[in-house]
Amino acid sequence: MERSRRGRFMTNLSIDDVRYVARLARLGLDEHQLERMAGELDTIIDSIGKISELDLEGVPPTTHALEVVNVFGDDVPHESLTTEQALANAPDPEDGCFRVPRMQS
Repeated sequence: MERSRRGRFMTNLSIDDVRYVARLARLGLDEHQLERMAGELDTIIDSIGKISELDLEGVPPTTHALEVVNVFGDDVPHESLTTEQALANAPDPEDGCFRVPRMQS
């Protein structure tokens, strides 16, 4: 990618670039989808490049647009369930564990 005179990124993603990104993302895209995605990714990268046109002097970096509040309660130790209590409603416990059907691959 190179910058234009106005500071925006000029991209011309090749189909090979898109194919590489798709492979990393484990996406199986056909040739038509690769071509469409190249155009869409160019548009996205160009839109992100517009940020460089903004005057951000004095703007502190942020990770969230709104203040993040912890919604979790205090971590207070308390007595846990016994194995028998935990397995009381289990349909088919085995040797003090939950028994579940085997996964098919």
